[in-house]
Amino acid sequence: MTPTTSTINKWYALLIVLTAPLLYVIDIFIINIAIPAIQSGLHASDGEIQLVIAAYLLGSACFLITGARAGDYLGKKKVFFWGMCWFTLTSCLCGVCQTPAQLNIARFLQGVSSAFMVTQSISLIQVLFPDAGERAKAIGWYGITLSIAAIIGQMLGGYLAETAFLIAGWRLIFFINLPVGIAAMWAIHRYLHETEKTTQVQFDYSGALLLTASLGCLIYAITEGREQHWPWWSLGLPVLSIALMAVFIFLQKKKMRTGRQPLINLRLFKQPAFNIGLLAVLFHFMLHTAYLLMMAVFLQKGLGLSALACGACFIPHALLFMLSSVMASRLLVTYGRRVLQMGLLIILLAFLLHIFVGTDPQHPYLTVLFISLYGLGNGLVLPFLLNIVLDNVPVEDAGAASGIFSTFQQTASGLGISIIGGIFFAVVESRPVPQTYALALRYGLSAGIGCLLMVALMLAYLPAKATTNKETLMNHA
Repeated sequence: MTPTTSTINKWYALLIVLTAPLLYVIDIFIINIAIPAIQSGLHASDGEIQLVIAAYLLGSACFLITGARAGDYLGKKKVFFWGMCWFTLTSCLCGVCQTPAQLNIARFLQGVSSAFMVTQSISLIQVLFPDAGERAKAIGWYGITLSIAAIIGQMLGGYLAETAFLIAGWRLIFFINLPVGIAAMWAIHRYLHETEKTTQVQFDYSGALLLTASLGCLIYAITEGREQHWPWWSLGLPVLSIALMAVFIFLQKKKMRTGRQPLINLRLFKQPAFNIGLLAVLFHFMLHTAYLLMMAVFLQKGLGLSALACGACFIPHALLFMLSSVMASRLLVTYGRRVLQMGLLIILLAFLLHIFVGTDPQHPYLTVLFISLYGLGNGLVLPFLLNIVLDNVPVEDAGAASGIFSTFQQTASGLGISIIGGIFFAVVESRPVPQTYALALRYGLSAGIGCLLMVALMLAYLPAKATTNKETLMNHA
C-alpha cells in the first residue's frame, strides 16, 4: 500500500523529534570519554572536572518538570524550538570557556536547556502517534536512538579529543552540536505543527530555584570540599542545603493546600512502595554514572589507552545493553523483579572481576570484557526501574510519578559523580601515578557494590511481579 502524505510527514516528524534525545545522550557520553582531555586543556582539578558532568545533570534535573509543563502552556513546537536553540548556544558557550568555573556554569545552563528540549520530544511522540500500535513503534525508535547515541558519543568523544583543527580537540566536542542544532531548528520550524495550548498550567519557579539551590549546595560541597580538605564552608553548605530543602517541602505542601500546582506532588511520597522504588533508582543511578566516569579515566590514565581506543572499549557494552534490554522487556511480564535481580547479580560479578583481575595493565582486554559484562547486566535493570517505581502508583498519578522519577534519576547521577567519583579521585590524589588508578578503581567499585546491595534490598521489599507498560519503559529508558 502506498503511504499517504500524512503518514510520511508523521514519520519524518519523528526523525526531527529524535534529534533531542540524540544530542542529549551524545553530550553525556562524549564528555565522559573526553574528561581527561578537558581536564588537561583547562588545567582543572579533579573536583572541577567532576562538576563538568554533575552541573549538566543538576541543571537538567531541576527543570524537567517545569520544561514539560512549558510545552503545555506555550506550545510544544515553540518550546522544542527554543530548547534546541538554547542547547545549541550553550554548547558553543562551553566550547569557548577559558576556565573550569566558566565551563561549569555553561554546562549547568546547557543542562537546563536540555530539560526543555527532551521533555517536548517525549510529548510530541504522544501527539504525533495517537494510535497505540504506531506509538509503540515510535517509542521503540526512541529507545534505539538512545543506544545509538551512546555509541556515537563514545566514539566521537574519543576521536575529537585527539583531534586538533584550528582549536583544541576537546572544544570541538561542544561545537559538533552547532551544525546538528541549526539543521534541527530549521526542520522544527519547517515541518512540525504547533500543538494546542492550555491556560491551566502554572509554573513553580520558586520551587525550581529552591530545589536547584539545595542540590547545588550539596553537590558543590562534596566535590570541592574534599579537594580543599573540608574548610568551614564545605561543612556549612550541606546544612544550608538541608534548610533550603525544608523550605522547599514546606512551600510545596502549602501550594497543594491552596490549590496551586507545586513542582513535585508530595502526596505520592505517602506510598511506601513508591518511596522504596525511588531509593532503588537513587542507588542504581549513583553507581551507574560514577562507573562510566571511573572507567573512562582508568582506561586512559591507568591503562594508558588513547581516547579513541577508550571510546571503542564501550561499544560492546552498548550493544550488550541493547540486547539484554530487549530480552528483559519480554521476560518482565512473567518473572517480574527477578529479571532485575538477575541483572544485579551480573553487575556484581562484573564489579568483583574488575576488582580482583580487571585492573592489570598487561591484560587490558579483560577490562573490556568486564565492561561488556556490566552492560549485559545493566540492560536487565536500568531501563525497567521506572516500571518498578510506577507498579503500585494509581494510573491517575502516573504522569506526576514519572516526572519525579526523571528528576530523581538525574539528581542521583549527579550525586554519584560527586560521592563515588569523589572516592575515586581522593585515592588518585594521594599518589597520582598509573598504578594508583587501579587502586582508586577498586575503592570506587567497592562503593558501587554498596549501592548495588542497597538496590537489591529495595527490590526485595517490592512486589514479586511487576506490570509492563512498554511505552512508559521506553520513554524513560
